[in-house]
Amino acid sequence: MASTGDVAALQAALAAENAAIFGYGVAGAHLTGSSQAAAEQDWTGHNQARDALAAMISARGAAPAAAQAYYQLPFRVHDAPSAIRLAAYLEDGVTRAYLGLVAVSDQRLRRFGALAMQDAAQRRRAGHAGRRAAGRVLARQHAGLPRHAADSMIVSTSGRYLSQTAHDHERRRVGQVASCMIAAAISSSRRSAP
Repeated sequence: MASTGDVAALQAALAAENAAIFGYGVAGAHLTGSSQAAAEQDWTGHNQARDALAAMISARGAAPAAAQAYYQLPFRVHDAPSAIRLAAYLEDGVTRAYLGLVAVSDQRLRRFGALAMQDAAQRRRAGHAGRRAAGRVLARQHAGLPRHAADSMIVSTSGRYLSQTAHDHERRRVGQVASCMIAAAISSSRRSAP
């Protein structure tokens, strides 16, 4: 019989995947070209993850929680830069949800959670190229910067203009924090395992 902690962690990951599916539908409506194609690919990946999680929950004798009819977005999505910010926000939420799976006692679920976190981190990182391009456009439109100055600027997920160097530093810091969180969760689950 599956532990209630395992099922709860799976349900939390399922809820995050359902929110991501909804959010990518909104984001995709504001994107075009390769950004929209990437969002559609990410949306498909979240659908596949949702189906896998639902199957794992059912295999443990529980009913997968249904998706909500509507999800409150964290901010207004009205253009490509805000759509790209939303995608990054969604991937952060998925990563946090899978962190709960990394902390369970079942080694297969821990591995599944760790791989899912890695996938979310890669999707988020892949979005940096789109954010950089959108940030250049935004920098030129709103800051009156010439093209050559805007080319070295990007918009962080918080909406601030950052130089490429500052952005790289922020990305490394976030990656280091995520690595520490994963290591702590694995260590904690090993200590609590019988």
